[in-house]
Amino acid sequence: MLSGAALTRFRKNLLAWFSQFQRDLPWRRTRDPYHIWLSEIMLQQTRVRAVIPYYERFLARFPTVDALASAPEEEVLRLWSGLGYYSRARNLQRAAQQIVARHDGLFPRDLEEALALPGIGAYTAAAILSIAYQEEHAVLDGNVARVLARLSAVRGALRANGAWQGLQKTATHLLANKSPGDWNQAMMELGATLCSPRSPQCLLCPVGEFCEARKRGFADLIPEKRAKRDTVEVTLAALVLLDTQNRALLLPPPNGAKSSAADDVPTLVSRTWHFPTVSVHFDAAAVELKKFTEKSLFAGRKFSAKLQPLSKVRHAVTYRAVTVLPFQVRVEKLPNVCGAKALDLDNLSSLHVSNLTRKVAQAATKDPLTKKQRAASA
Repeated sequence: MLSGAALTRFRKNLLAWFSQFQRDLPWRRTRDPYHIWLSEIMLQQTRVRAVIPYYERFLARFPTVDALASAPEEEVLRLWSGLGYYSRARNLQRAAQQIVARHDGLFPRDLEEALALPGIGAYTAAAILSIAYQEEHAVLDGNVARVLARLSAVRGALRANGAWQGLQKTATHLLANKSPGDWNQAMMELGATLCSPRSPQCLLCPVGEFCEARKRGFADLIPEKRAKRDTVEVTLAALVLLDTQNRALLLPPPNGAKSSAADDVPTLVSRTWHFPTVSVHFDAAAVELKKFTEKSLFAGRKFSAKLQPLSKVRHAVTYRAVTVLPFQVRVEKLPNVCGAKALDLDNLSSLHVSNLTRKVAQAATKDPLTKKQRAASA
């Protein structure tokens, strides 16, 4: 590990670089722990560019922890709609409710109390406490771990055989105690911009002189690539059931225990509002969807309407490659299904729906026959 004059120069170089070249991000303009907490949750597994508009809309609607804690869950999820990983939003609100009830509406400064909140892990707690309160906690996420592994020329899988614990010790050792918030952000910024997974820009790195992997010529080989899980092909059929007023039937978020099956429909629709959807065999999609419709929507009654196929939809959920075969049917009156809603295809944003559901709606609205029928009834 670096020490003495070398450690002092390392810290000085990195902080100077961050001060000059950091990206102008909305959550960097504040020390408000609620704003920083929200940004950290939204940034989990999501790119910065995608997060910014959601972050700004969410704060406009829920400007305080109290506002978030007291809001209807449906409204919170609607504002999160399209960002994915909806458990983040549910945990965010649950944590807000605990903060209001137990911490007078302020994110706790104590590490153990922060870790006790829903959705808060070691990295998230360290980031919030260091940036908002200048508490001395070193962050370790994928970006920081990659930087540290290259600095120390750590080979192999970073999450195996105690490597992650070693990297956490290194992160804590390097932490600039006088400015832990800026330091943690500088480490994350370096990993997100210059010290990227592929083709790291070593010539521009402010701390390149300290990098062992660069000196040895294998910075681009760290970290070791993890073996990818085999892709599972999944086929779904979705029904766009329209009445004479061009309103579509949407079913409420599925409840119940999460299935481990690769074609688990509640997981694939992200447990949000969705069109009637069922897992099918590709060559028998229409037949199987019709059986599902008769059983689940029309209480076992015969359903004689012809299914009009729409354009195929492609979607990806973690390791699953999903093909959705949408079908459209027009009926005089939508079936009375418990909890369901009738909604115009252009008004889906009033509910929290997944990107998969949006893609199915787009397939329906772009269909030439649908356009003609919608124009005729307008």
